[in-house]
Amino acid sequence: MAGLGNPGKRFEHTRHNAGFMAVARLAEQFRVAYKTGKGDYLLSEVARTEQQEFILLKPLTFMNNSGLAVQQAVNYFKIDRDRLLVILDEFQLPFGKLRLRPEGSDGGHNGLASVIQHLGSQDFARLRIGIGGEFEGDPADFVLSKFSKSEQEELPGLIARAAEAAIDFIDHGMQQAMNKFN
Repeated sequence: MAGLGNPGKRFEHTRHNAGFMAVARLAEQFRVAYKTGKGDYLLSEVARTEQQEFILLKPLTFMNNSGLAVQQAVNYFKIDRDRLLVILDEFQLPFGKLRLRPEGSDGGHNGLASVIQHLGSQDFARLRIGIGGEFEGDPADFVLSKFSKSEQEELPGLIARAAEAAIDFIDHGMQQAMNKFN
């Protein structure tokens, strides 16, 4: 599971880091710490049972080059694309909405475009976390902004639901997760 975002304190609580927030929530839930990976990423390995094991990945390459780190991890751990879930923010979705898809285009998201480019395929699952709202101007400024006060109050619930959707994907597959969370 790769949560997309930008590393560093400056970006920590911005809309663009919703993917990082979701994998951080999972790391907290499963009481695992991040460590440096064999590439440009931090990772946590989670073993819930002998059958269910997954990796939480936070690319350190910044959003627009996330694909490099995801590709490094996919290659190192020999992850099949049907087991990969990329979690990211989506400003075109209303705040609070989730959208799971088994594949598809980047939809104008530079981080997702980078993953598609580096993997050479659109055939992997993605979970989009709606961060959208009313804004004027450059979308880049909006995604790099902090959440409003009212959104900050709702954010823990949204991130918890995204984490739950990710676990549902792992445990029950895409179709059931889509039926439950879309």
